[in-house]
Amino acid sequence: MATEKKNTKNARFDTRLPKEQKLFFERAARLGGYRNLTDFVVIAVQEKAKEIISERERVVASQKDSELFFEAVLKPKTPNKDLSKAADEFKALFT
Repeated sequence: MATEKKNTKNARFDTRLPKEQKLFFERAARLGGYRNLTDFVVIAVQEKAKEIISERERVVASQKDSELFFEAVLKPKTPNKDLSKAADEFKALFT
């Protein structure tokens, strides 16, 4: 049975920060049960990124929904033949 070799390339992310801040982050990583500072930072940043992206997508979708709704209300299209026929049949039920 052949094993597939995954072609994953890693990228490096470096940052400079005050020593006190690094020690603070390392303490949080230890207390949080993370293997190391890198795991803590990657997981925390990933969670925050998902939150930001999700919120932004909801706002964009909400704006698009609003635009579609108001477009339909303010500029309604004329009903096609089938819809007009269905409306007439519905009205006939109650007259």
